[in-house]
Amino acid sequence: MDARFNLFDNELAAKFSKRFANASMVIHQSPLPRSTQELVALRVSQINGCGWCIDLHVKEAAAAGETAVRLSLVVAWRESTVFTEAERAALALAEEGTRLADAHEGVSDGTWAEVRKHYDDDQTAALVSLVALVNAANRLAVIVHQRGGSYEAGMFAAALN
Repeated sequence: MDARFNLFDNELAAKFSKRFANASMVIHQSPLPRSTQELVALRVSQINGCGWCIDLHVKEAAAAGETAVRLSLVVAWRESTVFTEAERAALALAEEGTRLADAHEGVSDGTWAEVRKHYDDDQTAALVSLVALVNAANRLAVIVHQRGGSYEAGMFAAALN
């Protein structure tokens, strides 16, 4: 199935996308570890069923040196031994921050306490912003049926300049 609408070819959507991507650079350049960023983005995208974003984050993570085992186990991180306690806290925040309608309290106090135990203020700000940004990106891609499979690691780097 083809995408319903090409967000990359429309002038208004292209302007928005460039600004959106530039906002993501603030997170990318933050002190939040790159591996954590990609694992969180991948988990949020899995929850939201965004094939385009899953494709993007798997390939970017692999290009940054993430292992196939860890990428494969993100979907079952609770039942895996390959993630650090800090990564587990970030993945829990990603899930609770994405599944807001599933819990009356949103992100639990326990999860928040674990995040704050492992991440400083700048890393926490980046993590919260990342969860929000990836959820927004997932919605853009899912609404227009942007399909996964064609992404190549680094393909948007030139567009950010």
